[in-house]
Amino acid sequence: MPIKIPDQLPAAAVLGEENIFVMSESRAVTQNIRPLRVLILNLMPKKIETEIQLLRMLSNTPLQVHVDLLRIDDRDSRNTPQAHLENFYHDFEQVRGNNYDGMIITGAPLGLVEFEDVVYWERIGEIIRWSHEHVTSTLFLCWAVQAALKVLYGMEKQTRGEKLSGVYHHQRLVDHEPLLRGFDDEFVAPHSRYAAFDGDLIRAQTDLQIFAESEEAGVYLAATRDCRQVFVTGHPEYDALTLDQEYHRDLEAGLDPMVPVNYYPHNDPARPPRATWRSHGHLLFSNWLNYYVYQLTSYRLEDIGKVFTYANKN
Repeated sequence: MPIKIPDQLPAAAVLGEENIFVMSESRAVTQNIRPLRVLILNLMPKKIETEIQLLRMLSNTPLQVHVDLLRIDDRDSRNTPQAHLENFYHDFEQVRGNNYDGMIITGAPLGLVEFEDVVYWERIGEIIRWSHEHVTSTLFLCWAVQAALKVLYGMEKQTRGEKLSGVYHHQRLVDHEPLLRGFDDEFVAPHSRYAAFDGDLIRAQTDLQIFAESEEAGVYLAATRDCRQVFVTGHPEYDALTLDQEYHRDLEAGLDPMVPVNYYPHNDPARPPRATWRSHGHLLFSNWLNYYVYQLTSYRLEDIGKVFTYANKN
């Protein structure tokens, strides 16, 4: 699909080299079409890298998507140029009055930090609650799943003793679910987290439908019954080298990390890894956009909030 992004966003050049159809804002304004509007709340430190990964995942359907980038606050970033944030990112106050067809909230390296110690905890809760009235369907990734489970269900965070890192096998649990359309009965996906997502606890404390699970990694994919909140506990958007970069970062920090599971050929970090989850990642994002966003959203963006307000009252 054509991804509609600012003309000078670094992702445009990278994705263009991959033969992904990127439409600049200057060209998009000449087309008489109503694109899907998707808001990305980027909590990852390396924001440009995450932008590229997510835009790549959103590029595999015929739908046209206009993307807005949102930052959680205006603090300086150690990993992203300030000029990039000022040029391409919105503050929440700038989008508060908007409606969106879809929203993605990324993970964040906060697995060992208590919710109340997260400097932007109140704001992330505000944005998650805001999405209920202003977004047709919101997709939460990794740490954002923990945050959403706390905000929406009051579920306390569960933390693993050791970091889960690697590529894990998952089983699909539901047949004929649109979000899983095209998935194999067993598929792999990368994880990088301290968070634990125990299926029994989630079933006991929420009304979520669990679509995919792993014996080692726990719940991987779940959603509310109205399709408006989707929870992905892993990182299907990761590039082939992302886990490798995280592993060597942790090595250099003296954290003595375990070698990511099922990632390097013959479990040898000296050998270059290869992505084995790419097709499933594209399917997941395409299915979400098609069945949970495009098929459910209102044609008029201004009607989104009205529909949800009416539904909540009844």
